[in-house]
Amino acid sequence: MISADDIAGPYRDPIKETHGVEYIAAHYGSSVIGGCDQIAHCFDPGIFIEEDGTGYVIFGGGENNDRKYGNNLDIVKFTDNNGKITVDKNSLKRISAPGSFEAPYIHKKGSTYYLSFNTLPQKIDYSMSNSITGPYTFVGTVIPGIAAVPDAHNEGGNNHQGFAEFKGKWYAVYHDRRLVTADEHPGSCTQAGVCTNSPNKENHRSVSIDELTWNGDKMNQLTFTREGPKQIKNFDPYRTYKALTSSKQRNVRSRTDWTKGQPVKHVLTPLGTKTSWIRVTGVDFGKGAENLRIKAANVGENNKVEIRIGSETGTLAGSCELAKTSGWQAYTDNDCEMKGLSGVVDQVFFVFKGAKDSTMGILEWEFQGAKREPEPQTAHNASKTPWPVPGVVQAEDFDDPGYGAGNDSYYEDDTDNHSCTDAGKEAECSKYRDGTGVDIYKKSEKKTVVGYIRKGEWLEYSVNAAAAGDYTMFIAAASNGGASLTVSVNGDEAGEVTVPAATSSSEEENYDDYNKVSTNVTLKEGVNIIRITAAADWFDLDYFNLVKGKDSEDDNPLGEQVVVPADTSDKDPLAIGLRTDLRLNLGASAEYHVFDLQGHKLGSVRFEGTGAVLALKSAGFAKGVYMLKQVNGSRQMMVSTSK
Repeated sequence: MISADDIAGPYRDPIKETHGVEYIAAHYGSSVIGGCDQIAHCFDPGIFIEEDGTGYVIFGGGENNDRKYGNNLDIVKFTDNNGKITVDKNSLKRISAPGSFEAPYIHKKGSTYYLSFNTLPQKIDYSMSNSITGPYTFVGTVIPGIAAVPDAHNEGGNNHQGFAEFKGKWYAVYHDRRLVTADEHPGSCTQAGVCTNSPNKENHRSVSIDELTWNGDKMNQLTFTREGPKQIKNFDPYRTYKALTSSKQRNVRSRTDWTKGQPVKHVLTPLGTKTSWIRVTGVDFGKGAENLRIKAANVGENNKVEIRIGSETGTLAGSCELAKTSGWQAYTDNDCEMKGLSGVVDQVFFVFKGAKDSTMGILEWEFQGAKREPEPQTAHNASKTPWPVPGVVQAEDFDDPGYGAGNDSYYEDDTDNHSCTDAGKEAECSKYRDGTGVDIYKKSEKKTVVGYIRKGEWLEYSVNAAAAGDYTMFIAAASNGGASLTVSVNGDEAGEVTVPAATSSSEEENYDDYNKVSTNVTLKEGVNIIRITAAADWFDLDYFNLVKGKDSEDDNPLGEQVVVPADTSDKDPLAIGLRTDLRLNLGASAEYHVFDLQGHKLGSVRFEGTGAVLALKSAGFAKGVYMLKQVNGSRQMMVSTSK
């Protein structure tokens, strides 16, 4: 097993970290369970995570004198505590599955667990249970032998599988041999390493997906199709899409370009001398598309993309002659006039033609109602002027997106502002930046923050540096259980930052204890684009402060003084300009008198190097806004303990 805080890594070996061995189970080398529990083939692990975070690994396959087919699977439990994975070897249990050969996989629907597995006849059978560790009751076949797959030329083989629900429908993923046996397959190699220029019948496999249907709580046997699942909704062509986006393709390849600290580029490389195309289905052009923009690299001659309706030889809607570029990684926009694309078009084909294969690299494409030039992202303020730095930028003031490929200014994994859509959060609802989907919520009547942040989401900010050089970036962030984020400048990674967990011992989630975390960044003079990317789930962002110099001191620290006027008993604290949303972390031990907003003394509280919010909650004060005056000192402040 390997694990990481981010899907892009870096990955580590949690089994070795916790148990000091390389493997959970193994025939050779040290393992947690000590061997492989007499299983013939110690492979094909499947991982299942329960709703409470408890994990299970099921594995096994093959046959020997000790563990015959049908009794060759094991399951073992593991737990994850802040990244430390512990395998409970005492939980190891044998699972009986009639005819099981290999490929165990567990999924869950409602309260029922489904164990599926490959059988010796090369079918996927399954059993059911109300407990993940069984006993399981055998049901039957859910995926028949893959020799029956259309266009596989009756070539079968073993199979692996996965099942998942998406937007109310269930799908089965499996592998087959329809691509390797296709007439136009460009050639392959045998398991012995002998390569040919024509298709062969070795066990090279491709991945397919079909819709899974149910009969009550039982899975119906899957029907193999040529087209795959039915489309859920019409396709919106007026967005920028990666070139690999398609419902079907023929004679195309792809490559992946990556540079550390920058988004990976997935590039479509067609075989231009052959019948080469991708297809998009159910495309809703509305009133009509007049332009297609393709971002591509072109190192060949006479490379072009034709847009055809209905089939690869259907009505021509337009043709794009690709501009020559200086190399494989030099991309440019190509604009092409379109005609006859309106309403819902069942099938749109991108047909690739050229004098030589794999000499064009298609990166992105988008249809446009009318030709529109790309527009850069801009700072979110009245003048659209980048924020001056050194200085402070509020998290909710991320850039307004531009238009065209590469001009997005944020990524949000859904379209809901959860402070407005989640039950019980109505008081937090903020309409600021409404329509972006970014979760912005109110900490007080005068303060909003970005919250409900999920891993992979990101925000960008245009800043104008008065001088080139090193800066220290201080970020005000809060997390109940701890999180992390990365910072990049102009596409180059600057560093990863850990957001500490809240210090509250209460069972109630705490996003009020803010911390200042920091990293050094290098800015050029003038405009820079700063991106903050979530590397873990669940934290809030308030603002960031850029200070000139490496490892500088924060000139806008948390816990700033707020002077309370002598007579506030008849004044609204907001009306007199007092901040009620401070997240204070006071390093030294100090005692404070606590007053309500009418000036009545309610008691005292001592800070022992903890935040003001935590100290008030720990002392038993209810949610609310309080005035604090330091005993034997001059500090005075107002603190809100209401999220």
